Amino acid sequence: MNPWVALAYLVSGVFFILALRGLSSPASSRRGNRFGMAGMLIAVVTTLVTHDVANIVEIAIAIAIGGMIGFLIARRIAMTAMPELVAAFHSLVGLAAVLVGWAAYLNPGAFGLLVGDSIGAVSKVEMGLGIAIGAITFSGSVIAFAKLSGRMSGSPILLPARHVINLGTLAAIIVLTALFAMAGPSETMPLIIALTVLAFLIGFLLIIPIGGADMPVVVSMLNSYSGWAAAAMGFTLGNTAMIITGALVGSSGAILSYIMCRAMNRSFISVIAGGFGADASAGSGEAKEQRPYKQGSAADAAFMLEQAEKVIIIPGYGMAVAQAQHALREMADMLEEKGVEVKYAIHPVAGRMPGHMNVLLAEAQVPYENVFELEDINSEFAQADVAFIIGANDVVNPAAKTDKSSPIYGMPVFDVDKAKQVFFIKRSMGGVGYAGVDNDVFYMDQTMMLLSDAKKMVEEIVKALD
Repeated sequence: MNPWVALAYLVSGVFFILALRGLSSPASSRRGNRFGMAGMLIAVVTTLVTHDVANIVEIAIAIAIGGMIGFLIARRIAMTAMPELVAAFHSLVGLAAVLVGWAAYLNPGAFGLLVGDSIGAVSKVEMGLGIAIGAITFSGSVIAFAKLSGRMSGSPILLPARHVINLGTLAAIIVLTALFAMAGPSETMPLIIALTVLAFLIGFLLIIPIGGADMPVVVSMLNSYSGWAAAAMGFTLGNTAMIITGALVGSSGAILSYIMCRAMNRSFISVIAGGFGADASAGSGEAKEQRPYKQGSAADAAFMLEQAEKVIIIPGYGMAVAQAQHALREMADMLEEKGVEVKYAIHPVAGRMPGHMNVLLAEAQVPYENVFELEDINSEFAQADVAFIIGANDVVNPAAKTDKSSPIYGMPVFDVDKAKQVFFIKRSMGGVGYAGVDNDVFYMDQTMMLLSDAKKMVEEIVKALD
């Protein structure tokens, strides 16, 4: 490889690393995006300049069309729809890996893969892995998109003997990859077709039994898959930039998946196995028990909020569904004008994708310095006058600390029970959290239930504060 080409790819890789660093914080996320764009521009231009291009006009048109579609989607998409958009983009990365792999298989000479008259065994392994991982990413992301966008039930869909089917399919994919690598030129077509079909199938089978509340792990996992698919294709094509980029995306997605699993006190295998929350009886069995609770109004909440000195807001998926983030920001602003200290507490797995709550609060222009992670703010609940829970449930459930029989036992949760007063916005008392476990916070002496749509309730509180 020309040293200048290697240097250009190295520079693009450095930009991608800077992009990941920038995206680690909402305050630097814009800069991170710019670094990522610059790195991709360098990689694309370098590839076009250093390779024989059949028709640069067609490639330029394709880039322009793709860029325009991406620009329009980014401009029009609502922030509440970001989880399904991320899943949709992951599916495109997976599909691209499949198409590139098939293109390399059908025309290996154009990709420099021929060893004599056939494709080399190592290239076949790389090709097979790229196609398999890409197909799994595509079909899995399609299911994730359908669940996140409401086109499919977010509840786990459990197939009979699903673990046996999944393990058998994965084993068949591994065997087919090995056979594909060892087969002669005339024997490879049926093998690569079977490999592709099974990989598409296992993607569906892996994600269907995973429930909506596990989507943060699924999204980061699919992100990791897309990276490894790109890296495998990079080895096939001998493209350093693809290898670097794919490895960065794959490893960062894997690390994020691990962090998400730790935040739920669950193993990665248990999440992938699916079915969590499918049976409410897995919990404590108290979901339908009639227990006394206190119900309040927006006026009650407004009066007590403006009397407080410190308020901690805990948003959850219910806030995202109701699109209440702007009303919540308005309420917080009014409280701050009255001299109340307002902070936001974000759980690592709140919402349906990593950073879901951070994205929504950023879209509502909540100051970054007012948003805190669990480990940074949990100790402050004992000094808080009000814990204001909007759309969260399992992440504030004390059963995670006290009930060893609970499916969420051991999961780090917010210590809202230590606050002097708790306001809990919930549509009704008829439901429980995703884990199927009733929440003792509902029935505490200091808790006032605000039963309503989250956005409507917060807007009524804002009116009462005015």
